[in-house]
Amino acid sequence: MATQTEPSAKPRFPLSRDRVLRAAIGLADERGIESVTMRRLAQELGVEAMSLYYYVAKKDDILNAIVDLVVSEIELPSPGADWKAAIRKTAISAHDVLVQHPWAASLMLSATGASPARWRYMDAILGCLRGADFSADMTDDAYHALDSHITGFTLWEVQFQIDPEALPDMAATFLRELPVDNYPHLVEHVHQHLKERSPDDEGAFAFGLDLILDGLESIRDSA
Repeated sequence: MATQTEPSAKPRFPLSRDRVLRAAIGLADERGIESVTMRRLAQELGVEAMSLYYYVAKKDDILNAIVDLVVSEIELPSPGADWKAAIRKTAISAHDVLVQHPWAASLMLSATGASPARWRYMDAILGCLRGADFSADMTDDAYHALDSHITGFTLWEVQFQIDPEALPDMAATFLRELPVDNYPHLVEHVHQHLKERSPDDEGAFAFGLDLILDGLESIRDSA
């Protein structure tokens, strides 16, 4: 006699490398990168931990692969587009993607092994700069200036994320503890954080990015 499936039983989906990696990204996004262990991932997928080794060699394989998947979400420069507009769009896309996955910027700095998406991303930016008549030396410096801004700003932002609704109380507490007469410019800076932003204000990341791009253009044109 055939047995019937329990109505409440969860549907089972076949494992695949992509499914394992997507589950790892979801786990990292929700609970932090330290939560991505073979045991926890197996629990999320409803399988035994040993089943995962058919699709991933070890934890480092997972970490390298999920970084590469995140980088693949970044919009690359469009061939033939104005170089400043194209790189600006890519840099903002990279920042947005890395903020959506707060663990990724830090992991990018330590990941090892093959990373095709990362290679494509780097090559596209370097190619855009070379196509805009930057010399090989200037392209090298320009790439590192851009990468430092994208990665460094993102690391700072995800480290110090503050609930906007909690900001006024935090600012008030800070100002009560601060000898305000001794630090007038710091007080002004705190109040700047409390001001309502204009809809046209793209924020500090875009401001710094535009400074870099304008500076690169000036250096190239004067070379």
